[in-house]
Amino acid sequence: MKDVFEKLKNIGIVPVVKLDSPRDAVPLAKALIDGGIPCAEVTFRTDAAEESIRAIARDMPEMLVGAGTVTTLDQLDRAVKAGASFIVSPGLNPKIVQACIDRNIPVCPGCVTPSEIEQALELGLKTVKFFPAEPMGGLAAIKALSGPYTDLKFMPTGGINAKNIGEYLAFPKVVACGGSWMVDPKLIAAGDFESVKRISREAVQAVLGFELAHVGVNCADNGEVERLAKLFCALFDMEYKQGSTATFAGTAIEYGAGLTMNKHHIAIATNFIERAIYQLKSKGVAFDEDSAKYDPSGNLSALYLKDDFGGFAVHLLQKK
Repeated sequence: MKDVFEKLKNIGIVPVVKLDSPRDAVPLAKALIDGGIPCAEVTFRTDAAEESIRAIARDMPEMLVGAGTVTTLDQLDRAVKAGASFIVSPGLNPKIVQACIDRNIPVCPGCVTPSEIEQALELGLKTVKFFPAEPMGGLAAIKALSGPYTDLKFMPTGGINAKNIGEYLAFPKVVACGGSWMVDPKLIAAGDFESVKRISREAVQAVLGFELAHVGVNCADNGEVERLAKLFCALFDMEYKQGSTATFAGTAIEYGAGLTMNKHHIAIATNFIERAIYQLKSKGVAFDEDSAKYDPSGNLSALYLKDDFGGFAVHLLQKK
């Protein structure tokens, strides 16, 4: 169970999919994968759900496919036999939750009240769906519920979109967010999977928020660091900032002696460094794990890619 929720956390976005025809399942899954979202919750709101899950599980094994809107034991049984890797339900049905636990199938039932949450905890769950998220108080409600239930994680769904998903994911108790804006039924019905891919990419970029943080200049010694940094500041009217490990001209240029990897470098800031690493690794990017840096709380704050770009090393930087 833990592995599935860890994967969902790394992806951050769980498309909530309604399919009217199983023939659309594989093209949709491919569009989502190509768009950087290799997961989907296929809802049992239509008769096509079971066959759609089966087709995705069979033909797109890299896709983490789950079954949503599971409200009966019969639906649960059909979803699992079709190949669903996890189960999501709109409310907390103890029979469905217990059946999933007995079969070692990750389950995420809907909970929005303390009473429902305590039932979920009593059943041994660590993650619940918060649905419908926005109508039930949104992030403010999740933060309030996290006060007394400190070990619980949430997967909010309902009213999540490209504009507010980053705010939700910034709260540590939110594992991932369910959303449907990238899998609009009209696009699926029209066979416009290129738009699904494009919107998915935009959603991933909205979550990760990649930005150029600074360019690092590797100097021979501390004397050269001071000389070049002060010269640059004087020429371009930038603030000279001397830190414990590096010196900055404004915020854009970092000067240091013997910087990591002994090269000039480019720092790319991101909203969520671990999710960014997951996305880049899925594209075949390798990282220098020995270069990892951590903040005082033990959270990963920076990590270099193994390969350089035109002689420049590149590292990810967690935004503060």
